[in-house]
Amino acid sequence: MRVSKRASGAIAVGAAFALIASGCSTNDDEGGSAAKSTDGSIVVDGTEPENPLVPSNTTETGGGKIIDWLFTGLVEYPNNGGAPQNALAESIETTDSKVYKIKIKQNTKFHDGTVVKAKNFVDAWNWGAYSPNGAQNSSFFADIAGFADVNTTDPDEDGPKKAPEPKSKTMSGLKVVDDWNFEVTLAAPTAVFPTKLGYSTFMPLPDAFFAGKAEDFGKKPIGNGPVKFVSWENNVAIKLTRFDDYSLRDKMKIKDVNVKIYQDDTAAYSDLVSGNLDFMQQVPVSSLAGDNWKNDLGDRAISSTTPVTGIIAFPIYDARFKNADLRKAISLSINRQEISDKIFFGNRKPADSWANPLTPGAKPGNCTACKFDVEQAKALYAKSGGFKGQLKLYYNADASHKEWMEAVAQQIKTNLGIDAVATGVPTFAVFRQNINAHKMDGMYRAGWQQDYPDVENWVNPLYVTGGSSNDGLYSNPEVDALAKQASGAPSLEASHGLFEQAVAKIDADVPTVPVYFGGQQSGHSEKIKKMELTNVGELDITSVEL
Repeated sequence: MRVSKRASGAIAVGAAFALIASGCSTNDDEGGSAAKSTDGSIVVDGTEPENPLVPSNTTETGGGKIIDWLFTGLVEYPNNGGAPQNALAESIETTDSKVYKIKIKQNTKFHDGTVVKAKNFVDAWNWGAYSPNGAQNSSFFADIAGFADVNTTDPDEDGPKKAPEPKSKTMSGLKVVDDWNFEVTLAAPTAVFPTKLGYSTFMPLPDAFFAGKAEDFGKKPIGNGPVKFVSWENNVAIKLTRFDDYSLRDKMKIKDVNVKIYQDDTAAYSDLVSGNLDFMQQVPVSSLAGDNWKNDLGDRAISSTTPVTGIIAFPIYDARFKNADLRKAISLSINRQEISDKIFFGNRKPADSWANPLTPGAKPGNCTACKFDVEQAKALYAKSGGFKGQLKLYYNADASHKEWMEAVAQQIKTNLGIDAVATGVPTFAVFRQNINAHKMDGMYRAGWQQDYPDVENWVNPLYVTGGSSNDGLYSNPEVDALAKQASGAPSLEASHGLFEQAVAKIDADVPTVPVYFGGQQSGHSEKIKKMELTNVGELDITSVEL
């Protein structure tokens, strides 16, 4: 989903040894001192987070963006899309891709003044993995030895049966060596493991987190990143301010960041044009026609390409969507090129693969269900037995999804004769709550922004049984087995080959409908003189100069 920085450096991986190099930067503005900082502030657009801000329980971009700013992890992802590099880690070493020795930089601080130690990572990961805590991202810890002892599942998905009590509260694969060193033993060799460590789920948590309730902490989070939390007024604003004791490379050059929560992206755009908003990550679709957004913003308009895919998902827990022929028929009935041309005015590209091709290990063109083939769609639809009743396609109405979701619904209706209708849910927070509660009685928008740069991130969270974002409850034992083999492969090459096989099984099942690859159109105010976007298109707040 998120964390990105500017500095240079890379993972150097050998056949028997992996080392994340200590990231040194040659950029003049890296490691900026407090003397370079100003007391300026900016206002950026945002959406109401679904949950209190706990890293391992945040799976959506509204809250995820804030967590990325509040926390710094072991590694980070350069804005230019390069290989991961060290952040809080001094070194990450392995001789077998199974046992990782991690050394952290000494005497960095949390926002409450306490020192970040090795145990803050180990305790945070154990808490996130322990299933009674209910962290949505718990599956990201499945690589670690002993995960099965701390994480059990409900056998009938929120039915009368309950998940059995875990055997342990801590994973056997985590060991604190001393204040600055800890050891991670995985269940199997996993070459991609260091790449994942920049994702927000793997952030450290302060001792204060474990002294109270997670929900209370999440309403007033204490991080270790370049900004600290000030306040959160629900559905209005989240305020952040510079953490002056931040000692890593990317220090803030401004003081305050105010995240204004909008219920309507056209209102945000009006504020951007008038100078009342300093950054908007995605301008409304309505402003793309005739390049109006470029005319409105001039040199403040920013076009970028990001590893994001627009997706519509099936609630496979609903019996009406269990037939794979029906799902494929619906996908084949969608003219992605027409949506790209007429709705996005060429600013987004038709999706033709299951993982965004900007991602390492992803293969273009492997989504056979992404073709537009009305004849085949009708044949499969007839074979499936059809669809009874109205087909609702849900989207959150506080961003620009109405136009393209209505276009998809109309195409399905025209090409298959299904009574399809696009239905808006007022806010992203409520929309996501309904999805996570498995209350969707129709298809729903479910775009994916990669969490870390590897094809594994496009398979395990979305399509493996119990995956953190497998919201439609898709399950295929063959996909699970291949993904497990791929995740435990000793080299990235072997891993990517096995994930390719898993994707072929996913393609046959069509659990979701990839629609477009993300092209992002952002804008900033005249106040901002210099800024950068992260590798996933978010504002890098540490780059902002006024």
